[in-house]
Amino acid sequence: MSRQEINRSGEMEVFVRAVELGGFTAAAAACRMTPSAVSKLVTRLEKRLGARLIHRSTRRLQLTPEGCAFFERSVAILADIAEAERHASAGEQVAGHIRINTSGSFGNHVLAPLIPSFMALHPDVSLEIFHTDRIVDLMEERADIAIRAGPLKSSSLTARKLGGTRNLIVASPAYLRRHGTPRSAAELAKHCRISFSYSRAIEGWPLLIDGEIATVPAARNLQVGDGEAIRHLALAGAGLARLAAFTVKSDIAAGRLKPLLEEFNSGDIEEFHAVYIGQGGGPLPARVRALLDFLRENVHL
Repeated sequence: MSRQEINRSGEMEVFVRAVELGGFTAAAAACRMTPSAVSKLVTRLEKRLGARLIHRSTRRLQLTPEGCAFFERSVAILADIAEAERHASAGEQVAGHIRINTSGSFGNHVLAPLIPSFMALHPDVSLEIFHTDRIVDLMEERADIAIRAGPLKSSSLTARKLGGTRNLIVASPAYLRRHGTPRSAAELAKHCRISFSYSRAIEGWPLLIDGEIATVPAARNLQVGDGEAIRHLALAGAGLARLAAFTVKSDIAAGRLKPLLEEFNSGDIEEFHAVYIGQGGGPLPARVRALLDFLRENVHL
C-alpha cells in the first residue's frame, strides 16, 4: 500500500477510541465498524510500524510502552487536526476581521452611516477601514474589499456593482460673493477650479454644450489628492469643485454649497464597485460575503 493510500488520521482515531473505551467491540460501535475490522486495523497498524502496541493476552486492552507513546502522540495529533478544522470552518461563520479600502468621500458619506447596522447584524465581526483615493493592490494591502469609482480595468479581481452617481459642480456662497457665479462653460476659465491631482477615467469637467459633450480641461492652480479634501476646500471658499452628488448632498441641503451650471450637466454617471479577490483566491469567507451582500442591499447612491 502506498503512503498516499494510508489513512493515518483514521487509523489513529480508531486506535485512540479502542484504548479510551477499553476494547475493540466498544470502539467498533463508536466508529461504526465491526470488532473484526477494528482488530485487523490495529494489526495492520502494528505491522506497518514494526512495533507491538497492545498486549492481547489479557481480557482488557493493555498498552505496550510503544503503544503508550503512540497513543499519547495520536491524541495530540488528532487534537491539532481538530483545531485546524475549527479555524478553517470559522470561515463559514460571520465572524472575524475585515479590512476595507475605500475613498474618504465614500467612506464618510456612504459607508460610515451603514456601519452601525452591519455591526448590529454581525456583532462578531470587526472592521478596519482605510481611506485612500489611490488604487491599491488588495494582496499587498491585505484588504478583503476595496470600493472603487469609475470603470474597472481587466484584472483577476471580482467586482460587485454598488450603484452610480451624478457629478455636480459646486461652490460656497462666500466664494460666489467674492468672484461671481459662472453662467457658461466659457466663464469657468475665470474661476479657480479645484481638481484631482491623480489620473482619472475622465480628465477635466465634461459639460453638455449645444447638444454635445465638451470637456473643460482640468485646472492646475489647485490640485488635491482626495475628494474629501476637495470638498473641504470648496466649503472654505477656495474655488469651484466637481464632486459626486452623494459627497455634497447634505452641504447643498444645508446651503453650505450651491450647485452650478446644472443646465450644462452632461449627466455622466460614475459607477462604484466593491472589488475583491474572487474564485481564484478560493471560497469567500462568510464574513466577507456577508458584507458584500449588505453593501449591495443598502448602498443607495
